[in-house]
Amino acid sequence: MSIGWLFNSTVSAILLPPFNLVLLCALGLALRRRWSRGGMLLSVASLLLLVLLSTRMGATLLIAPLEAWNSPLQSTQVASSGAQAIVVLGGGRIADAPEYGGEDILSAATLQRASYAARLQRETGLPILASGGRPDGSQESEAAIIARTLREFSVPVKWLEEESDNTAENAQFSARMLRAEGVTRILLVTDALHMQRAKRIFRETGLDVVAAPTVFYTAARWAPDDFLPKAAWMQRSSYAMHEWIGLAWYQLRHRNVALDVTH
Repeated sequence: MSIGWLFNSTVSAILLPPFNLVLLCALGLALRRRWSRGGMLLSVASLLLLVLLSTRMGATLLIAPLEAWNSPLQSTQVASSGAQAIVVLGGGRIADAPEYGGEDILSAATLQRASYAARLQRETGLPILASGGRPDGSQESEAAIIARTLREFSVPVKWLEEESDNTAENAQFSARMLRAEGVTRILLVTDALHMQRAKRIFRETGLDVVAAPTVFYTAARWAPDDFLPKAAWMQRSSYAMHEWIGLAWYQLRHRNVALDVTH
């Protein structure tokens, strides 16, 4: 198991909803002894934020700007992109799936990325590079699971990048492999929420990146129960906040690449 991955996972759990808001509520209760009104306001505010971010309306406040940075690719854009390869990023796994004989399988997020990469491959005929290591200590890399899954549906995968533990390493190790093959321009496939951060760090490696985002939460039709608190919207709020924090970190650490705000 990667120490860096374990550290990042622990820090993320503390900084992101719902745990960060629970901690704020607890802090407000602790402050009530010396700062009665302020402590109570902090606790109530944190609980109200917890409810708000559990609704589609609240989650959209965080999600919509991230999705707006990278519009969906149109067929004409794919055909004229000039890309030489498709890079699809891993996004988690389901370990020891009993219905698959104990094999690890793709998480829903990674499966959606792989599915879109397959669609692009059928449209373009471009080779696929699957990127994703084994940061949790698993025996099989996420890249290998992506490749196995795609091959079951007769979609070839040419390259496997199996050493990365995070997005920055996805970019670094994938770029090294692609440059060795003479590839300089890629279609990059990941979630719309993750795309801005991924695109930025891939461009820092010198690759010319065409964003091919998938999974747009704000494009779906609204339903009456979207205004009710749900765990799914809390998870998406947490994911979006993670990306905002990641972008801020990249802005501090990787100043030599400008933040691209074009669609």
